[in-house]
Amino acid sequence: MSADVRALAAQALAQVALGGASLREAMERHAPKLPDARDRALLMALLSDGARWWPRFDAALDRLLERPLRRKEPAVHALLVLGLVQLEVLELADYAAVAATVEAARALKRPQLAGLVNAVLRRWQRERVTHLAALDAKPETRHAHPHWLAEAIAHDWPAQAGAVMAADNREPPLTLRANGRRTPRSALIERLRLDGQTAEPHPWLADAIVLPHSTDVTRLPGFADGLFAVQDGAAQAAADLADVRDGQRVLDACAAPGGKACHLLERADVALTALEFEPKRVERIRENLARLQLRADAVVGDAGDPPAWWDGRQFDRILIDAPCSATGVLRRRPDVRLHRRADDIPALAAQQRRILDALWPLLAPGGRLLYVTCSLLRAENEDVVAPFLAAHADAHARPFTLPAGQAAATGWQILPGDGDLDGMYYAVLEKR
Repeated sequence: MSADVRALAAQALAQVALGGASLREAMERHAPKLPDARDRALLMALLSDGARWWPRFDAALDRLLERPLRRKEPAVHALLVLGLVQLEVLELADYAAVAATVEAARALKRPQLAGLVNAVLRRWQRERVTHLAALDAKPETRHAHPHWLAEAIAHDWPAQAGAVMAADNREPPLTLRANGRRTPRSALIERLRLDGQTAEPHPWLADAIVLPHSTDVTRLPGFADGLFAVQDGAAQAAADLADVRDGQRVLDACAAPGGKACHLLERADVALTALEFEPKRVERIRENLARLQLRADAVVGDAGDPPAWWDGRQFDRILIDAPCSATGVLRRRPDVRLHRRADDIPALAAQQRRILDALWPLLAPGGRLLYVTCSLLRAENEDVVAPFLAAHADAHARPFTLPAGQAAATGWQILPGDGDLDGMYYAVLEKR
């Protein structure tokens, strides 16, 4: 069965790395084929680490193969990447990793390539010191980041670049957000501990609970009852910075899947509109609201085109969780490094400026707009906010600090790994 799991993982990884599928799509498509929970866990580990380390071991195969297999045999190419991941990342026993990977080539109905798979992995074992030194000589293959992104991180954060890329390759903790409407955080922690979980309160986020490893959250006590949601600590900081009060009108633009919107509703009795462009993603928002027993108006609409959905009444708080490169969440979404391109960034920044300009008139005088991205690139963050402030005399950037991260030229940047959090940018804008 292990060979079949590896074969399935190779097919799925080829779809992600070479076919453009998302990691989530691949898991949802292939995991149901495995009835055993342990096999599903192995599939997830292979897929996650395969996507995370693809830029490193894909480059290694260029050194090990005389003729590339990417186009003619994409699943076998992905299988070889997974073989190297098993040896170098998962640190499985050499014999078991090689033998199971060779058998997986047969499970892929490529028995004629089983000998090649064996030869490549055996060559790696003989020459690994030389190959590792060559891979480590370049930041992009040392840290498994595409060349453009490694350069961009070094340009924007030269002193922290190595630490940021290293953090992108570490397993993140599982962070929950206690639903204060349904249970105190302390009671939920106790319930989780009674279930055998190692659950700790986050040191400075009032609703956050930290578990050291990922698990099937649907099996945790309280999930079905809406006692908690999964949300990284960096994202939970939004509720503190938004500072919502009872009776306010609140807009969460670009709201899917609804984590920040739900957190705001858990904090105060507000009239909240959750706006999202894609109808399917609006359904995700509604599902999360229903499970957490919260109420909001979930609307399909373009945040950059308010006349199509706005009723003309201004909001006291606006949260713009802007579409972005997601370069701050690579440790949690490793496939982003395979799909994002350098030329995506100018288009994203233009979209961010469009949304910010369009929504500012919807903010009431004295109100607060929170601009957020899960990016660590300045082009999407302070380089969007600073020109906006210069062009709007009624806009003021409210200074603030958080216990993790550092001040940006405008706003605050949490880099991946700061306080063991995901990367997130925040700017708090107030209307005079």
